[in-house]
Amino acid sequence: MTPEELSKTIKESLESLISSQKLEVSVIPEIKIERPKSKEHGDFSSNIALTVAKPAGKNPRDVAQLLVDDLSKNPGIKKIEIAGPGFLNFTLDSASLGELARTIIEQSDKYGHTDLFKGETINIEFISANPTGPLHLGHTRWAAVGDAIARVLAASGAKVVREFYINDRGSQLDKFGASICAAANNEAIPEDGYHGAYVKDLAAEIVKEKPEILKLSKSEQVIEFREEGYKKQLKQQQNVLDNFRTHFDTWTSERSLHSSGAVEKGLAVLKKHGHVFELDGATWLRTTDFGDDKDRVLIKADGEFTYFASDTAYYVDKRSRGNDVNIYLLGADHHGYVNRLRAVAACAGDNPDKNVEVLIGQLVKMLKNGQEVRLSKRAGNIITLEDLVEEVGTDAARYTLTRYPVDTPLTLEIDLLTSHTNDNPVFYVQYAHARISAVIRSALEKGINWQKSNFNPAVLVTEQEAELLGALSEFPRIVSSAAQLREPHRVARYLEELATAYHSFYSACRVLPMNDEAVTDETIARLMLCVATRQVIKNGLDLLGVSAPEKM
Repeated sequence: MTPEELSKTIKESLESLISSQKLEVSVIPEIKIERPKSKEHGDFSSNIALTVAKPAGKNPRDVAQLLVDDLSKNPGIKKIEIAGPGFLNFTLDSASLGELARTIIEQSDKYGHTDLFKGETINIEFISANPTGPLHLGHTRWAAVGDAIARVLAASGAKVVREFYINDRGSQLDKFGASICAAANNEAIPEDGYHGAYVKDLAAEIVKEKPEILKLSKSEQVIEFREEGYKKQLKQQQNVLDNFRTHFDTWTSERSLHSSGAVEKGLAVLKKHGHVFELDGATWLRTTDFGDDKDRVLIKADGEFTYFASDTAYYVDKRSRGNDVNIYLLGADHHGYVNRLRAVAACAGDNPDKNVEVLIGQLVKMLKNGQEVRLSKRAGNIITLEDLVEEVGTDAARYTLTRYPVDTPLTLEIDLLTSHTNDNPVFYVQYAHARISAVIRSALEKGINWQKSNFNPAVLVTEQEAELLGALSEFPRIVSSAAQLREPHRVARYLEELATAYHSFYSACRVLPMNDEAVTDETIARLMLCVATRQVIKNGLDLLGVSAPEKM
């Protein structure tokens, strides 16, 4: 019996008590099932009696007793105890608990998926970068975390749109073009330009492909180098992200918002809702009506659109594409955007508590041999996504970047992440998957066909087996929680606990027969438990974009 099945059973019991007029409740609240911290308190617990008691006008322990009397008839429930003010602690029959292994194997890669956000379209923009250089370490954190959030949301039933916002309008791109032009002409790069070695590489590549570019006037050269460099650097960013297993559904260009008329359309929407005003020759948005610290200029007195005008148009554009919820993942220096974007949503007639979310990520640094790694070999003044992957690999980088809450600063220790020890979390989890795979290979070599054998879950009676089954039952709740809270680190921490539970089980319970020993019901049941555990580890790693190796 899974937690979902137990929740359904409790709901049916409540419906029965209501129909027999033993309880008077108009709406049955959400039934939460949790694993007790102590095994002494059973396999699962619920506070449903306390939740129902108030609207029913009864003492919680009296409601709990009504549920105990009704639920005790269920053959899958071995024992129910009332604890404290009215908590219900459930101990399942071993066969009922063990059935979970079969359920997981049958559901395969869909185990853990729910319909929590079914019918919702959620847009998540988790990299916003200038196409003027390699993606840096801050972008790398979002590339891993944003993609993991998208994965847990999709596993929870949402239609997810992953979006990259290209900051391709403004002075930075002009400086980029001037820098490449200078490099191509063997001139000093402007002090406020781009000085990484990649700029010289781009210049050489562009000149090789288009040698006639050097015959243009300097002003024409700057424009040509800017546009060619933009295309090549954007392609480089896309290739690096693909190699990092981060794929975007939509690449939105800031330029396109202006060229397509989206900025004017966005302005029209804001005017329609009455929050645009004129002052000192400029056009403003009255964001202070909705918690912003000051009103924002949309169009300057000289008629030029501000960067904020792009932001507002971008939000309106996202909503016009059918995105119900728009999540922005921004860097540590963007705290001011939280109230600003919420105010934009409100000014556009939306509910900022529902239609927009802003997550702020903190800084990342790398340590190697106890010293901070400060400069990239190629980019000069930053550490890039490529640098990190080159040092530790995609799996270790993605796992570690998603293992911690994004609102806390993160230090990546290169020596730890490249070690093959249990102190390295990603190795520890992947090793559990590989260890189980080795057990399954050994079973096949011994001619044990667990897939076609009779599975008797009732023989899974040891403390370690029950503990492992309990941990496996938690996975759907963990995925839902990670999706609701936008916290994929919960999946990583769960996987480490599951790996520990498996290693404890493996140490205490012999899975395969020795020498000429016969294959028993216990052998098959434990193999099924191993297969189920491997499946959940694989499903969890997949939600983080991390591979599940069968050999290490």
